[in-house]
Amino acid sequence: MMKLIRKFYPDARQNSIYEVDFNGLYKKGMRGLIFDIDNTLVPHGADADERIEKLFSELKRMGFKTFLLSNNKLERVKRFNKNIRSLYIYKAGKPKITNYLKAVRMMGTKKETTVFIGDQLFTDILGAKRAGISNILLNPIDKKEEIQIVLKRYLEKIVLAAYEKERKAGN
Repeated sequence: MMKLIRKFYPDARQNSIYEVDFNGLYKKGMRGLIFDIDNTLVPHGADADERIEKLFSELKRMGFKTFLLSNNKLERVKRFNKNIRSLYIYKAGKPKITNYLKAVRMMGTKKETTVFIGDQLFTDILGAKRAGISNILLNPIDKKEEIQIVLKRYLEKIVLAAYEKERKAGN
């Protein structure tokens, strides 16, 4: 059972996008950043705010390639991306690995130099892990979510409790 649960463990975990050590990632040789949008960068359905726009500008200045990988519709992704001007794939079909790998190709990076950042274990993180891409799980920004996501969050709590227990034990 534990072996099965470990397949869902994130490589790293942070409370929010603003706690991610992007300088540290760059020093480790990471050059591509793939982001989920909703509840990772902004509350579900929200436009990019000034703080997110500034973050993306800074990441590009540092030398990162950025990419938005969303299961959302084109209109939503385009609206979010208006001032960010990042490469993107909409209706990505996460956790299928096809578009994770396509994102890496489109950025011109490698799986080994790319990090995926998202808020859902069973779509974002599972897909990244299956694609061989490092990943960071963020806590969801907004607690109000669609019912299908709410149901997945109950299962996520079980996996994350096991993950935290093992981390504290030093495994």
